[in-house]
Amino acid sequence: MGSSDGVARYLTLEEYLRAQVERGHSFTKALKRVYEEVRGDSLELVDLEPPRSFLQYLLRVSYSLWLYVVSCIAFATVAVVLAGSDALAPLRWFLGTVFVLFLPGYTTVEALYPEERTLTPLERLALSMGLSLAIVPLLGLLLNYSPWGIRLEPVLTSLATYTEGVALLASYRKYKILRLATEVAAGRGRGPRGARP
Repeated sequence: MGSSDGVARYLTLEEYLRAQVERGHSFTKALKRVYEEVRGDSLELVDLEPPRSFLQYLLRVSYSLWLYVVSCIAFATVAVVLAGSDALAPLRWFLGTVFVLFLPGYTTVEALYPEERTLTPLERLALSMGLSLAIVPLLGLLLNYSPWGIRLEPVLTSLATYTEGVALLASYRKYKILRLATEVAAGRGRGPRGARP
């Protein structure tokens, strides 16, 4: 966003990068500078057309890519495990490890801390593994006292249901934070509704 005479002017990311390159920076250095400015809060990236509904939010890959990746891993794990082919054993072990030791905790961390800046990626990784090590035994304990017991299908179903359910909850929380940020920016005259030419 640029300003002259107190009037806010928005630039696309491409225009901003082009201006940096015209000032003599290489494209790579310009990208690094933009990244540092965003991380340091001296530059704010604003979506001029944010999603207006939760469904639009889910359909925009730029916001929901993580959800699609989690869902694909979960469904691939279920498919590979239920296929039961010995030829797929290495893939089953790899996907099963990620499915059991990472995904339940990761989706829980995303639901508890929906803002990206709240935790560093390393903290998210550590919390994801730690929470998975706590969640999976709790689900197993609940299954032990259910009529289904601890067998392959109930464990697979409960983990997939938990992972997908919490992932949708996390997506909804991320959407609400985006809407709130959009409304706050619009109220300050800096967002999509409050943008001035």
